[in-house]
Amino acid sequence: MTRIALIHATPLAIAPINAAFAAAWPEVERMNLLDDSLSADRAAAGALTPSMVRRFGVLARYCVDQGAAGILFTCSAFGPAIEAARSEVAVPVLKPNEPMLIDAIGIATQPGARRRIALLATFAPTIDSLRAEFAALIAARGAAVALATHHVADAMAALDADDGARHDALIAGALDAWDGWRDCDAILLAQFSMARARSAVAAKTPLPVFASPDSAVAAMREAMRPGQSTP
Repeated sequence: MTRIALIHATPLAIAPINAAFAAAWPEVERMNLLDDSLSADRAAAGALTPSMVRRFGVLARYCVDQGAAGILFTCSAFGPAIEAARSEVAVPVLKPNEPMLIDAIGIATQPGARRRIALLATFAPTIDSLRAEFAALIAARGAAVALATHHVADAMAALDADDGARHDALIAGALDAWDGWRDCDAILLAQFSMARARSAVAAKTPLPVFASPDSAVAAMREAMRPGQSTP
């Protein structure tokens, strides 16, 4: 059985990505690895540090040593560290939001599109990381697409306190408080933990709403097909 390692920086990401795998790729064996100090250290430092980058390489090598044939990081604020980890191992290593960004860019570059994407995040450091990731993706494609971002304050704290209803309401309510999404082609939910709010957000907008777990599972399955190159 193929083993896929899922590396988490918060326990809030574990259920959403496992649910996505159970729905779309149930036959794969999932290996969940949690280091919840990563998010705390990232927030405290205010930026990625060389020590954090090294930790991602250590985690990737450990997973391969345990038989992982692919690795998916579910932590959205560590893009450069995940890219560095790719060079440490010889299996596909995916960033959490890259597949979702690629899917949304595809919509925003269709004829007649507004060429603008909205991103909601509940962990503020994610925004800078995803802005850089998004810029690299559109530059590689020669596309002219803008990214509008909004931090949904207090939503992650609500989920940490087991108040899922408030978490979802805050995210959906962001569409009332923030007009930046109205001239966009799609709305993206940055954190894996935000996937639970997708239906609440979709009920408030005619735009397609993307949650990263579904896109990530599809991309990992594609990466594991014979003949595919390692990212």
